[in-house]
Amino acid sequence: MPRSRIAIFAAVTIILGLATRPLSKYAGDAFYTVLLYWVVLFVAPRARPAVAALIALAASWAIEFAQLLDLPRVLAPVLGSTFNPPDLFWYAVGAAGVLAFDLTLRSRSGRKSPAAP
Repeated sequence: MPRSRIAIFAAVTIILGLATRPLSKYAGDAFYTVLLYWVVLFVAPRARPAVAALIALAASWAIEFAQLLDLPRVLAPVLGSTFNPPDLFWYAVGAAGVLAFDLTLRSRSGRKSPAAP
């Protein structure tokens, strides 16, 4: 997938994440992982979609678990400040959703996913 398209998807993800935040905290959590997925693909465009989804999920979980540590307050706006176990589920929902979306796009474009045999 071209980086320009990945950048567009990342921008749309940011808009959707911010737009849904007042309606549902957990939708924003899911979109956070979706954004990380697009960042992984932007940095490594040849990464397999499933690998990109796992990296995004692992990063989301790592950030959530980091909230259990005594981190400097300056990091709180980026990393959050309160560990919330349901967030872990919603990060997985985001990873699964963006993976399904990306695989669908790839199959419709006629190109096989790098994850396909």
